[in-house]
Amino acid sequence: MSNPPLDAGLVTRLRRMLGEEGLLTGEAALRVYECDGYTLEKARPSLVLLPATTQEMSRSVELLHKAGIAFVPRGAGTGVSGGCLPADIPVMIGTSRMQRIRRVDIDNRRVEVEAGVVNLDVTRLVESDGLHYAPDPSSQAACTIGGNVAENSGGPHTLKYGVTVNHLLGLELVLPDGEVLQLSREAGSGGFDLAGVVTGSEGTLGIITSATLALVKTPQAVATMLAVFPGVLEASRAVSAIIAAGLVPAALEMMDALVIEAVEAAYGFGFPADAGAVLIIELDGLAAALDEQCVQVTEACNEQGASEIRRADDPRERALLWKSRKRAFGAMGRLSPSYCTQDGVVPRSALPQIVERIGEIGRRYKLRIANIMHAGDGNIHPLLLYDENDPEEVARVLDAGRDILLACLELGGSVTGEHGIGIEKTELMPASFGPATLAAMADLREVFNPRALCNPHKILPSDRHCVEVTRPRPRGGG
Repeated sequence: MSNPPLDAGLVTRLRRMLGEEGLLTGEAALRVYECDGYTLEKARPSLVLLPATTQEMSRSVELLHKAGIAFVPRGAGTGVSGGCLPADIPVMIGTSRMQRIRRVDIDNRRVEVEAGVVNLDVTRLVESDGLHYAPDPSSQAACTIGGNVAENSGGPHTLKYGVTVNHLLGLELVLPDGEVLQLSREAGSGGFDLAGVVTGSEGTLGIITSATLALVKTPQAVATMLAVFPGVLEASRAVSAIIAAGLVPAALEMMDALVIEAVEAAYGFGFPADAGAVLIIELDGLAAALDEQCVQVTEACNEQGASEIRRADDPRERALLWKSRKRAFGAMGRLSPSYCTQDGVVPRSALPQIVERIGEIGRRYKLRIANIMHAGDGNIHPLLLYDENDPEEVARVLDAGRDILLACLELGGSVTGEHGIGIEKTELMPASFGPATLAAMADLREVFNPRALCNPHKILPSDRHCVEVTRPRPRGGG
């Protein structure tokens, strides 16, 4: 795709409209925006726009559309598939200044917030009313609602409560030509569920500027348990055993020995030094039912060889346990200068097989691979450890990551559970979907984004010969 040069007059009009803090130029300022959490690819925009209102967003997009300038939306940049990589895209438009709480409706359990509001702040806003916002990505203290909707984010409590789209009541969307749409998912709204279509579209259909979210009642009681196993295979089998017992935990998370080593050094929870894997099992609901459910969980874990099972004694211990899990990615820096987070899904019953395949792939490519999983829904997050200053090792990481995702497909799963396709996995889309399905997706995108100016090169395979990014080419034709 060829982009016209940024006209000085256009930049002047944008600066006059957005103010100095709403328009960023210069190498130092732009370097911050050269990648998201997927650091294997980097490319720097020529200009970053930070509108503070929907009107400013709409007018900015309209001016870029008229000039034929491509742009990429960006939230907090916590994504890990390159969804906001400005590859061959001169302008980035961020939503970080759009932080207003537009409406809080406790009686009807809903809240309308702008795209730049941080996920965790939604719960903090209503927790005194006994409510919370259920989707809780591991990055929830930093990630923002607009990006959550764009990626259809999940989190540890997805097993029971579902992902973002299950808690979405409506959207405000700025189309790639600047037009503003109000898209409702309210009961009885009628028509097509366009808000559902936009959710998970990774910024390829327009820019989300606000969302109306459903709130849920905070459970009466919570029981958080830690089960320790000799290895990942035993822990994987325990996951199926817990579900087979008729239980639906609020969360069912797994960490292997490498992850345990890192988080114990970082947070000092007290994980056993010889643990091969642990499960974090959280049950919630009526207090009267939890003791019996904990007994059932204990029995299921013991049958699969658990060496230790404990229940968090108080809110402080529970909070530290969840801190160890949710900040595990950051703790990995204690083991390796760099890591690449993969994201795939397998049927829950296939967890033991994918664990074995990941081990084989790690040995084949001579890489250390740590494993974190939303195990209850089969969503795996292998962490491939490497040194980004070693090009040959980076190439092996890319090949290994591709092989892990292909193994997920072979086992009846998918190449993403919550991190999206972005720019990282476009080459795997033909392995995931047939030509007719991919063509239908492309046709749908063209309805919203006919000039392909809004976040091009993402999700669907395309001719990327003109895209210059700092990525080593994988070996083996991957």
